[in-house]
Amino acid sequence: MKISTDKKELHPRNRHREPYNFPELIKSLPELGKFVTINKFNNESIDFSDPAAVLMLNRALLRHFYGIVHWSIPEKYLCPPIPGRAEYIHRIADLLSFSNHGILPPGKAVKVLDIGVGASCIYPILGNIAYGWKFVGSDIDPVAIKSAEQIIASNDLLKGVVDCRLQKTSYNIFKGIIREGELFDITVCNPPFHSSFAEARSGTLRKWKNLGIARKNNADQNFGGVFTELVYKGGEEAFVSRMIEESALFSTSVFWYSCLLSKSTSLPLVTKAVREAGVYDFNIIPIAHGNKVSRVVAWTFLTDMRQKEWRQKRWQVLNA
Repeated sequence: MKISTDKKELHPRNRHREPYNFPELIKSLPELGKFVTINKFNNESIDFSDPAAVLMLNRALLRHFYGIVHWSIPEKYLCPPIPGRAEYIHRIADLLSFSNHGILPPGKAVKVLDIGVGASCIYPILGNIAYGWKFVGSDIDPVAIKSAEQIIASNDLLKGVVDCRLQKTSYNIFKGIIREGELFDITVCNPPFHSSFAEARSGTLRKWKNLGIARKNNADQNFGGVFTELVYKGGEEAFVSRMIEESALFSTSVFWYSCLLSKSTSLPLVTKAVREAGVYDFNIIPIAHGNKVSRVVAWTFLTDMRQKEWRQKRWQVLNA
Protein backbone atom coordinates (compact mmCIF):
# COMPACT_ATOMS: atom_id res chain seq x y z
CA MET A 1 0.00 0.00 0.00
CA LYS A 2 1.36 3.40 -0.94
CA ILE A 3 1.43 5.94 1.85
CA SER A 4 -0.13 9.21 0.81
CA THR A 5 2.07 12.25 1.48
CA ASP A 6 -0.59 14.72 0.33
CA LYS A 7 -1.41 16.95 3.29
CA LYS A 8 -3.75 19.34 1.49
CA GLU A 9 -6.52 18.36 3.90
CA LEU A 10 -4.70 20.11 6.71
CA HIS A 11 -5.68 23.59 7.83
CA PRO A 12 -4.40 26.43 5.58
CA ARG A 13 -2.40 27.85 8.51
CA ASN A 14 -0.84 24.50 9.39
CA ARG A 15 2.89 24.72 8.68
CA HIS A 16 3.04 21.02 7.84
CA ARG A 17 0.84 20.84 4.75
CA GLU A 18 3.72 19.73 2.56
CA PRO A 19 5.71 16.46 2.84
CA TYR A 20 8.70 16.59 5.18
CA ASN A 21 11.58 18.39 3.50
CA PHE A 22 14.39 16.36 5.04
CA PRO A 23 17.30 18.35 3.53
CA GLU A 24 15.92 21.53 5.09
CA LEU A 25 15.17 19.80 8.40
CA ILE A 26 18.71 18.42 8.49
CA LYS A 27 20.05 21.95 7.97
CA SER A 28 18.13 22.98 11.09
CA LEU A 29 19.20 19.89 13.04
CA PRO A 30 22.17 18.02 11.51
CA GLU A 31 21.75 15.15 14.02
CA LEU A 32 18.61 14.10 12.12
CA GLY A 33 20.70 13.10 9.11
CA LYS A 34 21.81 9.71 10.42
CA PHE A 35 18.18 8.61 10.80
CA VAL A 36 17.08 9.49 7.26
CA THR A 37 17.05 6.73 4.64
CA ILE A 38 15.37 5.99 1.31
CA ASN A 39 12.17 3.97 1.81
CA LYS A 40 10.55 1.46 -0.55
CA PHE A 41 8.69 4.26 -2.32
CA ASN A 42 12.05 5.88 -3.16
CA ASN A 43 11.37 8.78 -0.80
CA GLU A 44 13.48 10.10 2.04
CA SER A 45 12.01 9.06 5.37
CA ILE A 46 12.78 7.73 8.83
CA ASP A 47 11.85 4.52 10.62
CA PHE A 48 8.72 5.62 12.50
CA SER A 49 8.94 2.55 14.74
CA ASP A 50 12.30 3.78 16.07
CA PRO A 51 11.72 6.08 19.09
CA ALA A 52 15.10 7.76 18.65
CA ALA A 53 14.34 8.61 15.02
CA VAL A 54 10.88 9.99 15.85
CA LEU A 55 12.29 12.05 18.72
CA MET A 56 14.95 13.52 16.44
CA LEU A 57 12.36 14.32 13.75
CA ASN A 58 10.26 16.18 16.33
CA ARG A 59 13.27 18.13 17.51
CA ALA A 60 14.00 19.14 13.92
CA LEU A 61 10.38 20.15 13.24
CA LEU A 62 10.15 22.23 16.42
CA ARG A 63 13.45 23.96 15.70
CA HIS A 64 12.79 24.54 12.00
CA PHE A 65 9.16 25.70 12.16
CA TYR A 66 8.77 27.07 15.69
CA GLY A 67 12.20 28.21 16.87
CA ILE A 68 12.26 25.77 19.80
CA VAL A 69 15.96 25.05 20.27
CA HIS A 70 15.84 22.74 23.28
CA TRP A 71 13.25 19.98 23.41
CA SER A 72 13.35 16.47 24.79
CA ILE A 73 11.13 14.04 26.69
CA PRO A 74 11.89 11.27 29.19
CA GLU A 75 12.35 7.76 27.84
CA LYS A 76 9.08 5.87 27.16
CA TYR A 77 6.94 9.00 27.13
CA LEU A 78 4.65 9.80 24.21
CA CYS A 79 6.31 11.52 21.27
CA PRO A 80 3.47 13.50 19.67
CA PRO A 81 2.79 13.74 15.92
CA ILE A 82 3.34 17.46 15.49
CA PRO A 83 1.30 18.05 12.28
CA GLY A 84 -1.79 16.50 13.88
CA ARG A 85 -1.31 18.37 17.15
CA ALA A 86 -0.94 21.64 15.20
CA GLU A 87 -4.16 20.86 13.38
CA TYR A 88 -6.06 20.79 16.69
CA ILE A 89 -4.65 24.20 17.60
CA HIS A 90 -5.67 25.76 14.28
CA ARG A 91 -9.17 24.29 14.39
CA ILE A 92 -9.86 25.71 17.84
CA ALA A 93 -8.46 29.05 16.70
CA ASP A 94 -11.19 29.00 14.08
CA LEU A 95 -13.73 28.21 16.80
CA LEU A 96 -12.62 31.26 18.79
CA SER A 97 -12.78 33.36 15.63
CA PHE A 98 -16.30 32.11 14.89
CA SER A 99 -17.31 33.05 18.43
CA ASN A 100 -15.98 36.59 17.89
CA HIS A 101 -17.88 37.45 14.69
CA GLY A 102 -15.16 36.07 12.43
CA ILE A 103 -12.31 37.96 14.08
CA LEU A 104 -9.61 35.95 15.81
CA PRO A 105 -9.25 37.29 19.37
CA PRO A 106 -5.84 38.92 19.94
CA GLY A 107 -3.29 36.44 21.22
CA LYS A 108 -2.56 38.40 24.37
CA ALA A 109 -6.24 38.12 25.30
CA VAL A 110 -6.45 34.33 25.03
CA LYS A 111 -5.70 32.00 27.92
CA VAL A 112 -5.81 28.24 27.31
CA LEU A 113 -6.02 25.36 29.76
CA ASP A 114 -4.25 22.20 28.56
CA ILE A 115 -5.54 19.16 30.42
CA GLY A 116 -2.73 16.61 30.35
CA VAL A 117 0.06 18.89 29.15
CA GLY A 118 2.37 15.86 29.08
CA ALA A 119 6.12 15.64 29.09
CA SER A 120 6.28 17.16 25.59
CA CYS A 121 4.44 20.42 26.40
CA ILE A 122 3.39 20.32 22.77
CA TYR A 123 0.10 22.25 22.77
CA PRO A 124 1.50 25.24 24.69
CA ILE A 125 4.44 25.36 22.27
CA LEU A 126 2.25 25.29 19.16
CA GLY A 127 -0.47 27.58 20.49
CA ASN A 128 1.92 30.21 21.79
CA ILE A 129 4.20 30.30 18.75
CA ALA A 130 1.31 30.30 16.25
CA TYR A 131 -1.05 32.66 18.05
CA GLY A 132 0.63 34.16 21.10
CA TRP A 133 -1.74 32.42 23.53
CA LYS A 134 -0.86 31.95 27.19
CA PHE A 135 -1.31 28.52 28.73
CA VAL A 136 -1.86 26.68 31.96
CA GLY A 137 -0.85 23.03 31.61
CA SER A 138 -2.04 20.43 34.11
CA ASP A 139 -1.03 16.80 34.56
CA ILE A 140 -1.33 14.05 37.17
CA ASP A 141 2.22 12.84 36.46
CA PRO A 142 5.02 14.69 38.33
CA VAL A 143 7.59 13.46 35.82
CA ALA A 144 5.60 14.96 32.95
CA ILE A 145 5.24 18.26 34.80
CA LYS A 146 8.98 18.39 35.49
CA SER A 147 9.78 17.65 31.84
CA ALA A 148 7.38 20.35 30.60
CA GLU A 149 8.88 22.86 33.04
CA GLN A 150 12.38 22.01 31.80
CA ILE A 151 11.31 22.62 28.19
CA ILE A 152 9.83 25.99 29.18
CA ALA A 153 12.91 27.01 31.16
CA SER A 154 15.24 26.01 28.29
CA ASN A 155 13.51 28.13 25.63
CA ASP A 156 13.27 31.90 25.98
CA LEU A 157 10.20 31.95 23.70
CA LEU A 158 8.19 30.01 26.31
CA LYS A 159 9.28 31.72 29.52
CA GLY A 160 6.45 33.51 31.26
CA VAL A 161 3.72 32.18 28.96
CA VAL A 162 3.14 28.65 30.33
CA ASP A 163 2.25 27.77 33.92
CA CYS A 164 2.41 24.07 34.81
CA ARG A 165 0.21 22.72 37.61
CA LEU A 166 0.21 19.24 39.12
CA GLN A 167 -3.22 17.65 39.50
CA LYS A 168 -2.94 15.97 42.89
CA THR A 169 -6.22 14.02 42.70
CA SER A 170 -6.35 11.59 39.78
CA TYR A 171 -10.16 11.52 39.66
CA ASN A 172 -10.43 15.29 39.25
CA ILE A 173 -9.90 17.10 35.98
CA PHE A 174 -10.72 20.76 36.58
CA LYS A 175 -11.02 20.75 40.38
CA GLY A 176 -7.74 21.80 41.96
CA ILE A 177 -6.55 23.35 38.68
CA ILE A 178 -8.96 26.18 37.84
CA ARG A 179 -8.55 28.75 40.59
CA GLU A 180 -11.24 30.95 42.05
CA GLY A 181 -12.02 33.80 39.69
CA GLU A 182 -9.74 32.42 36.96
CA LEU A 183 -11.03 32.52 33.38
CA PHE A 184 -10.00 30.48 30.34
CA ASP A 185 -11.06 31.13 26.77
CA ILE A 186 -10.73 27.49 25.75
CA THR A 187 -9.42 24.16 27.01
CA VAL A 188 -7.53 21.53 25.03
CA CYS A 189 -7.03 17.89 25.87
CA ASN A 190 -5.56 14.82 24.23
CA PRO A 191 -7.19 12.20 26.48
CA PRO A 192 -6.02 8.65 27.18
CA PHE A 193 -7.78 6.80 24.37
CA HIS A 194 -7.58 3.21 25.63
CA SER A 195 -9.22 1.22 28.40
CA SER A 196 -6.15 -1.02 28.90
CA PHE A 197 -2.46 -1.07 28.03
CA ALA A 198 -2.99 -4.21 25.95
CA GLU A 199 -5.55 -2.35 23.84
CA ALA A 200 -3.15 0.56 23.43
CA ARG A 201 -0.29 -1.70 22.33
CA SER A 202 -2.58 -3.51 19.89
CA GLY A 203 -3.50 -0.16 18.37
CA THR A 204 0.14 0.74 17.87
CA LEU A 205 0.95 -2.56 16.18
CA ARG A 206 -2.08 -2.08 13.93
CA LYS A 207 -0.83 1.39 13.02
CA TRP A 208 2.59 -0.01 12.14
CA LYS A 209 0.96 -2.63 9.93
CA ASN A 210 -1.01 0.08 8.09
CA LEU A 211 2.23 1.98 7.58
CA GLY A 212 3.94 -1.12 6.21
CA ILE A 213 6.26 -1.42 9.22
CA ALA A 214 7.07 -4.97 10.25
CA ARG A 215 6.59 -5.98 13.86
CA LYS A 216 9.87 -6.07 15.75
CA ASN A 217 11.04 -8.21 18.61
CA ASN A 218 11.43 -5.13 20.78
CA ALA A 219 7.90 -3.90 20.09
CA ASP A 220 7.36 -3.06 23.76
CA GLN A 221 10.49 -0.91 23.80
CA ASN A 222 9.41 0.92 20.67
CA PHE A 223 5.93 1.58 22.02
CA GLY A 224 5.58 5.29 22.91
CA GLY A 225 3.64 6.39 25.94
CA VAL A 226 3.40 5.62 29.63
CA PHE A 227 0.30 4.28 31.36
CA THR A 228 -1.18 7.63 32.40
CA GLU A 229 -0.88 8.99 28.85
CA LEU A 230 -2.59 6.05 27.19
CA VAL A 231 -4.99 4.32 29.55
CA TYR A 232 -8.09 5.34 31.51
CA LYS A 233 -10.68 2.98 32.93
CA GLY A 234 -13.48 2.97 30.37
CA GLY A 235 -11.28 4.57 27.67
CA GLU A 236 -11.80 7.97 26.10
CA GLU A 237 -15.59 7.70 26.39
CA ALA A 238 -15.36 7.55 30.18
CA PHE A 239 -12.67 10.24 30.40
CA VAL A 240 -14.45 12.77 28.19
CA SER A 241 -17.80 12.05 29.83
CA ARG A 242 -16.19 12.71 33.22
CA MET A 243 -14.66 15.89 31.80
CA ILE A 244 -18.07 17.12 30.61
CA GLU A 245 -19.67 16.29 33.96
CA GLU A 246 -17.05 18.19 35.94
CA SER A 247 -16.97 21.13 33.53
CA ALA A 248 -20.52 21.97 34.63
CA LEU A 249 -19.06 23.00 37.99
CA PHE A 250 -17.02 25.68 36.18
CA SER A 251 -19.69 26.72 33.68
CA THR A 252 -18.79 30.43 33.71
CA SER A 253 -15.01 29.98 34.06
CA VAL A 254 -14.42 28.79 30.49
CA PHE A 255 -15.84 30.01 27.18
CA TRP A 256 -15.22 26.80 25.22
CA TYR A 257 -14.28 23.42 26.58
CA SER A 258 -12.72 21.16 23.96
CA CYS A 259 -11.22 17.69 23.74
CA LEU A 260 -9.82 15.46 21.03
CA LEU A 261 -11.90 12.34 20.35
CA SER A 262 -10.19 9.53 18.45
CA LYS A 263 -13.05 7.08 17.92
CA SER A 264 -16.34 7.85 16.18
CA THR A 265 -17.90 5.12 18.33
CA SER A 266 -17.32 7.37 21.35
CA LEU A 267 -19.67 10.07 20.05
CA PRO A 268 -23.00 8.63 21.28
CA LEU A 269 -21.86 8.41 24.90
CA VAL A 270 -20.19 11.82 24.75
CA THR A 271 -23.31 13.37 23.21
CA LYS A 272 -25.38 11.82 25.99
CA ALA A 273 -23.06 13.34 28.59
CA VAL A 274 -23.40 16.75 26.93
CA ARG A 275 -27.19 16.58 27.11
CA GLU A 276 -27.13 15.51 30.75
CA ALA A 277 -24.72 18.33 31.69
CA GLY A 278 -27.05 20.93 30.19
CA VAL A 279 -24.54 22.64 27.89
CA TYR A 280 -25.73 25.57 25.78
CA ASP A 281 -23.87 24.71 22.57
CA PHE A 282 -21.95 21.69 21.29
CA ASN A 283 -19.72 21.34 18.22
CA ILE A 284 -17.98 18.44 16.50
CA ILE A 285 -15.00 19.56 14.42
CA PRO A 286 -13.51 16.91 12.08
CA ILE A 287 -9.75 16.58 11.77
CA ALA A 288 -8.04 14.59 9.01
CA HIS A 289 -4.32 13.88 8.87
CA GLY A 290 -3.19 11.37 6.27
CA ASN A 291 -5.17 8.17 6.76
CA LYS A 292 -6.27 9.13 10.27
CA VAL A 293 -9.59 10.84 10.91
CA SER A 294 -10.54 12.13 14.34
CA ARG A 295 -12.57 14.98 15.72
CA VAL A 296 -12.58 17.72 18.31
CA VAL A 297 -15.65 17.99 20.50
CA ALA A 298 -16.31 21.44 21.95
CA TRP A 299 -18.99 22.64 24.32
CA THR A 300 -19.96 25.80 26.17
CA PHE A 301 -22.37 26.66 28.95
CA LEU A 302 -22.43 30.36 28.09
CA THR A 303 -25.67 31.78 26.71
CA ASP A 304 -25.63 34.32 23.88
CA MET A 305 -25.78 37.15 26.41
CA ARG A 306 -22.90 35.76 28.46
CA GLN A 307 -20.87 35.19 25.29
CA LYS A 308 -21.42 38.83 24.33
CA GLU A 309 -20.25 39.96 27.77
CA TRP A 310 -17.19 37.72 27.51
CA ARG A 311 -16.25 39.19 24.11
CA GLN A 312 -16.62 42.74 25.36
CA LYS A 313 -14.66 42.24 28.56
CA ARG A 314 -11.87 39.94 27.36
CA TRP A 315 -11.45 40.15 23.61
CA GLN A 316 -12.77 43.41 22.20
CA VAL A 317 -11.36 45.65 24.93
CA LEU A 318 -7.90 44.14 24.51
CA ASN A 319 -8.31 44.38 20.74
CA ALA A 320 -8.88 48.14 20.92
